[in-house]
Amino acid sequence: MLSTLAPWFLIANCSYLLGSIPFGFIAGRICGIDIRTKGSGNIGATNVLRVLGKKWGYAVFFLDFLKGLLPVLLALAWGRSIGVNPASLPGALAALCALFGHSFPVWLGFKGGKGIASSAGVIVGLFGIGAFLFCLGSWLLFFRITRYVSVASIAAAIAVPLSVSILYFMHCSDWLTLLVAFLMCVLAIWRHRSNISRLRAGTEPRFEKKMGPTNP
Repeated sequence: MLSTLAPWFLIANCSYLLGSIPFGFIAGRICGIDIRTKGSGNIGATNVLRVLGKKWGYAVFFLDFLKGLLPVLLALAWGRSIGVNPASLPGALAALCALFGHSFPVWLGFKGGKGIASSAGVIVGLFGIGAFLFCLGSWLLFFRITRYVSVASIAAAIAVPLSVSILYFMHCSDWLTLLVAFLMCVLAIWRHRSNISRLRAGTEPRFEKKMGPTNP
């Protein structure tokens, strides 16, 4: 029994640990600051971009993207190699654990980022490029209209189950990926609850078109 469960525990633990690597916090430390005390206080790519500039912001986004993508791809490959049914089960487990790790990293007192970049990696790995492009289009549209990263991110989160639902009814997906999509949406919106409060109060900052790195 333990030998049967061991690979699943390994997938869950490794996905969580990889997802919990706080690249935004590490980038801040390299630059001599604690990113949690600057800007919005978030360790995600958006705050890093605002505080440290494009080079660091894009690097953190890419690394956060990878820590969502890689666990899913590796778990799916393992599942296919042994014929797991449903085939998406290992990927779904890896996806949720990686996102949980990003949002609640053990290294930072379980206070992490909002998981948008990592979610993008999960979407590509678990749902496919079509779902990713649908969500990306939603993000770009709402960001262009509002200039609020939080609004665009929430719109993209809602687009996740919408896009996967379309795939589900086209028989290109399964019920498990649909469930993961809804859970991802709920987690992302819940993680943006402070942004929602600021939006309602009119105090949420817009993303400026022109910006440069902020001196620590």
